Amino acid sequence: MLLVTGGAGFIGSNFVVTTLAHADEPVVTLDKLTYAGSLMNLAAVNADSRHVFVRGDICDRELLRNLLRKHKPRAIVHFAAESHVDRSIAGPAEFVQTNVVGTSCLLDEARAYWNDSGNDKAFRFLHISTDEVYGSLGANDPAFTEETPFAPNSPYAASKAAADHLVRAYFHTYGLPVLTTNCSNNYGPHQFPEKLIPLMIRNAVAGKSLPVYGDGRNVRDWLYVTDHCEALRVVLEKGKPGQTYNIGGESERDNNEVVQTLCRLLDNARPRKSGSHADLITYVTDRPGHDRRYAMNISKIRAELGWEPRESFETGLAKTVQWYLANLERHFAVAATT
Repeated sequence: MLLVTGGAGFIGSNFVVTTLAHADEPVVTLDKLTYAGSLMNLAAVNADSRHVFVRGDICDRELLRNLLRKHKPRAIVHFAAESHVDRSIAGPAEFVQTNVVGTSCLLDEARAYWNDSGNDKAFRFLHISTDEVYGSLGANDPAFTEETPFAPNSPYAASKAAADHLVRAYFHTYGLPVLTTNCSNNYGPHQFPEKLIPLMIRNAVAGKSLPVYGDGRNVRDWLYVTDHCEALRVVLEKGKPGQTYNIGGESERDNNEVVQTLCRLLDNARPRKSGSHADLITYVTDRPGHDRRYAMNISKIRAELGWEPRESFETGLAKTVQWYLANLERHFAVAATT
């Protein structure tokens, strides 16, 4: 059995649904159901007897303790986090509370559970983090590796870096069998429309402006969400405790290219009455401290665990657009009311 925190969010829900589709193993999902989490994201497993949903906060140590004692998971998969940079700039404290204090609570209860189980060698604590902990790259800098020093530049990134350090410390101090993954920008079904790709799709279909920060030349490595989920399952089964694994899509694109590609796909799938969706692009004041470029070197996970992404940016983005166009009313109506 797996205990998945944050499993009603974007990446977490994709992990829960695809994991139940891949293996005959129960999953308990714990989620606070904040604005970015929705039970609609788990609709595909509502009737699955192997899935149990629990609404709760990872800072609630009594709840964590009771869940661990009751369900006795073989692994904890920790997605729960505040993750939007703009929100972290507006209000850092919530990010510290969830990402740092929450991870600390979960680690403490996981360690107590692991000790009570006789330090089961098969137990794993998988912590999902971000490439943003590494800071920003120049145009010609080599991609981030697992040895790249941390240099977080936003309150969000700093809170995730702190959580990563706590996870590392619990391995070295207490021997807790932890695994950490740092992923690049995810995209795909069920992403909350504050993020670039679903925001652009929602606005384009509504005929609204497509706001692009600064000059649009900020570069990200784009990773299709189901590729990420597959990588996490590989790390969970094959990863070495105490190790960190970078996960990326090997698909560096700047925001201009992402939005232009989206507009072309939308022009074909849902043409405007006149002109292109690209006519809606508007450049807006840049985000404070906006990192210029992220890129992930995934040679470690490829060589040691045999994983690499299946989707190219083009195939993944086409699937993403198709999904949103098929689920516009349901998905964006939910997003608007949470």
